[in-house]
Amino acid sequence: MRSLLFAPGGSARMIEKALAGEVDAVILDLEDAVQPAAKEEARARVAEALRRPARPRVYVRVNALGTPWCEADIAAVVPLRPHGLMLPKPEGPQDVARLDALLAAREPAGASGATRILAVCTETPAAVLSLASASWRHPRLEGLLWGGEDLSVGLGATANRDAGAYASPFRLARDLCLFAARAAGVLPIDAVFTDFRDADGLAREAVAARRDGFAAKAAIHPSQVPVINAAFTPTEAERAWAARVVAALEGAAAGAVQLDGVMIDAPHLAQARRILAAPQ
Repeated sequence: MRSLLFAPGGSARMIEKALAGEVDAVILDLEDAVQPAAKEEARARVAEALRRPARPRVYVRVNALGTPWCEADIAAVVPLRPHGLMLPKPEGPQDVARLDALLAAREPAGASGATRILAVCTETPAAVLSLASASWRHPRLEGLLWGGEDLSVGLGATANRDAGAYASPFRLARDLCLFAARAAGVLPIDAVFTDFRDADGLAREAVAARRDGFAAKAAIHPSQVPVINAAFTPTEAERAWAARVVAALEGAAAGAVQLDGVMIDAPHLAQARRILAAPQ
């Protein structure tokens, strides 16, 4: 899973466009993209989309725990078997456990434990601090997504970027998300790039995210999906290097060998196998 595209739950047109695209996963949004008065109507639209006989991998971003809408969101969509739910504004890993309990009460027979969870893990200062102080590992957890928009509000920041680059507090949140996700054995997902007209800026940010260890990136517009997919797909040169590393190390008697004048060993072998296992 390289790309995840948000689609407002209240817009039938945007839902249809998202589901018809080449994105790896669609996130139907019942939270920030829907005004309070429109929550019920959006819920019905999302349920209709989940009833489609053929659709890509679909998650639903429900409203935050403790809001008046969260449990109704779960009741409406979980019986229709989305791939998973996206949890916004958790205060820490304990909220993943809270959502797990709500899911267990709503999953259809024969699908117990099947609904996965993606958590947006940096929307509150408490959540950011928990990334370094507690494990987020959970059987349902599939990925951690970071973002800087809601965190700006929680910090009282006037902006989250400076001259195009993330400011220091937001770089910290990004890095902690990456570490926490890898420690929990789940996908680290990079934040959305909000200027959907700047394809070059998106490409640079996506390439940097993959370089640093992120496995995927979220999108807010269908035009961003091809850019993200390209950035998170290994190049032919990378695959060729990986194949040579695997051949050199798997056939060697020693644990380390020389390749092109560079010593390679077990970490390089693990990296090479990951590249070869990635989708093309």
